[in-house]
Formats: sequence, C-alpha cells, structure tokens
Amino acid sequence: MTLVGWAQIAVLFLLVLVTVKPLGLYMARVFSGERTSLSPVLSPVERGFYRLSGIDENREQGWLAYTLAMLAFSVIGFVSLYAIMRFQDVLPLNPQGFPAVPPDLAFNTAVSFLTNTNWQSYGGETTMSFFSQMAGLTVQNFVSAATGLALAVALVRAFSRSNSATVGNFFVDLTRSVLYVLVPLAIVTALIQ
Repeated sequence: MTLVGWAQIAVLFLLVLVTVKPLGLYMARVFSGERTSLSPVLSPVERGFYRLSGIDENREQGWLAYTLAMLAFSVIGFVSLYAIMRFQDVLPLNPQGFPAVPPDLAFNTAVSFLTNTNWQSYGGETTMSFFSQMAGLTVQNFVSAATGLALAVALVRAFSRSNSATVGNFFVDLTRSVLYVLVPLAIVTALIQ
C-alpha cells in the first residue's frame, strides 16, 4: 500500500474518532425525542409529517407491530420504485425519451435500492430518466438508510428496555432518521466537497 493510502486510512480513522462522541450523543437525543440544536427548524416539519400521515408520535409499538410497519413500508417502497422504472417512458422529466426499464432490471434495481445495496447493472445516465433517478433512486437511498437506522435504534431500545413491551414507533424513528440525521449529514458533506 502507498503512503497516500495509509494517510487516507489515518484521516478516516481520525475523523471517526473525532465525530463518534458528538454524533452519538446527538443521535441519542434525537431518538429519545429530546430537543436538539436543529429542533427549532425541524420540529415543525416533523410535526407536519405526523399530522399529514396520522401518526401519533407518542404511541409506541411492540416488536411485532414495529416489524410489520417496516415490512409494509418496504413493500410500498419496492412497488413504487418498480412502477416508476417500468412507467418512466410516460412519466415526466424524461427529456431523453428513455423507454421503460425492462422488468428484470427494474425488479433487480428496486430490490437493490430497497435493501440499501445499490447494486446497478446499467448506466444511470443512459437508462434512467431524471424522474426515475430523483423520485425513485434518490428517495430510496435516503429511506432505505433511514430504515436501517430505525431498526438499529429499535434493537438498542429492545436491549435497554428488557422489561418493556415496546421498542418505539417505526414511523417516528424513520422520520427522525431522515430529518435529523441523514439530510443534515448530506448537506454538511455536500458543502465540504
């Protein structure tokens, strides 16, 4: 390995060391529903999502309800992404006039983005319309990562609340993952680059 390679590993290790405590404390506050530095801006947005979707943020779920909510959300995400790719030829934002994505490729891609593996066997700019990339793939990039984060938080709660029948609320954890963790991280990393 080259000196540059070792330097990159050292910088990454240092960045993880420097950010683990503040990011971990921040995320603990977010997922326990405590006020954070972003709360004045994001709390109204969060409450708006709950009102629009009919979610009671104070109502927790047992492990089975949490799992079923995650599975239902994932199935809806898969079907939506698959449909976007299969009908991209008639959907807006397709100035190149790309045809519908073939069924096997649409299925493979939808499963891949749903599971956050993002495996692609196509050239995005030569196969996917702007709408498919924006409303399909980009949305799944965020919500699949948020789903994994929500499940990790539920697992931590399950261990820490061994005598409790609840592990949180999937939709609250998903919303907070996107609003308070993933979008701010995406903005910060975009500004750094």
